[in-house]
Amino acid sequence: MLPTPCYVSNTLLPNLQEIFQRTYRELRPRAPLPEFRIEFYPFANVNSTIRVRETIVHARISDLLEGAPATVLEAIAHILLAKIYRKPIAALHSTRYRRYVLSHDISAKAQLVRQLRGRKRIDSAQGELYDLDQIFEELNQRFFHGLLGRPRMTWSQSHARRSLAHYDPAHNAIVVSRAFDHQRVPRYAVEYIVYHEMLHLKHPVKLRGSRRCVHGPEFRAEEKLFPESERAKAFLKRL
Repeated sequence: MLPTPCYVSNTLLPNLQEIFQRTYRELRPRAPLPEFRIEFYPFANVNSTIRVRETIVHARISDLLEGAPATVLEAIAHILLAKIYRKPIAALHSTRYRRYVLSHDISAKAQLVRQLRGRKRIDSAQGELYDLDQIFEELNQRFFHGLLGRPRMTWSQSHARRSLAHYDPAHNAIVVSRAFDHQRVPRYAVEYIVYHEMLHLKHPVKLRGSRRCVHGPEFRAEEKLFPESERAKAFLKRL
């Protein structure tokens, strides 16, 4: 069942209309001004979308951003309109938007919303060849003194190769591509993939200014402690 749209209130709508109209004029000073239909929408994350149908611009902004400062709403309008009309995105607006959505308060709200609204397909840790729960526990004892709490371990639904694995903090799950549950893939390569995601458990993403630091110095240093890291990386690169 699709979520019900949350339309902007009458008091806030004129402000958003003015922001989008002004931004449009800045980006396209000689083009006819279109009609704007804007709504706050209960996405499962901090998302915003925009599309043009005939002469009407439809924009949906995550309801997590309702109540954001006017400067942030201006940044969102600029980014959305610049993307759809293929204009360069000003660094000022990009930095302002990223700094706001990556702030602690908004990040915490987004993670909670993902838990409540998002859908995560959890399959099984037991593959045809490898058991991810078993691999996690063995690595936990070898490298983390058994102190890491085991998240939900699962093989992915597809055999994706472009995404080896990922840790989803909202659902506390490590998902590994099913492409690696195969006899042609050595165990050390699967162990390295799981070990890498376990490091994300130990070293959460940090915010430095307006940038997310995913693989910081501590993360990289511990990654090198895996004995066959270079061998595993070489294998995965070939694959």
